[in-house]
Amino acid sequence: MIINSGNDYVAALKGNQPSLFKDVKTNFTPEFTYEQINKGHGRIEKRHVSICQNLDGIRPWPGLTTLIQVKSERQVFTHNVIEVTNETRYYISSLSETAQELAERIRGYWGVENKVHYVRDVTQGEDKSRIRTTPLPQNFALARNFTLNLYRDQMFKNMAQAQRLCSFGLDTLKQIFRMK
Repeated sequence: MIINSGNDYVAALKGNQPSLFKDVKTNFTPEFTYEQINKGHGRIEKRHVSICQNLDGIRPWPGLTTLIQVKSERQVFTHNVIEVTNETRYYISSLSETAQELAERIRGYWGVENKVHYVRDVTQGEDKSRIRTTPLPQNFALARNFTLNLYRDQMFKNMAQAQRLCSFGLDTLKQIFRMK
């Protein structure tokens, strides 16, 4: 459906496609690799993004042209202790791009994940919500998105801080949003 509509995809492989995941993990041979290093927030993260366009041993998948492997090492500094975690993730794609271009696409996706989904899940408690009766979940999701957009419009960078500040009362809200 994605390919038929003239679009492309980069999709994470997890347990949702166990046979394809096993094929990719077993037959992946890096052809090109790009390394990214990010520092900040008390951690260093190194990512090696490798691509493979040899699809021998991979079961057919619509539009598939590239296999992607992301090996990441995260060093977190807390209380004079360095905690190191390693993770390997696999992706499939219909794009024939360089390892660097695909690394940037994947990193861009996580930027969206961190800006929107993480904030909604953690700061706004969306996953913990017990609201289940239609149409209330959709209405509350709309309200959450609206508040995030208001916070961003007011140039807040930290959504948790914005939410705490706005919860002080109606007078504070009026002042922040310049309301009468």
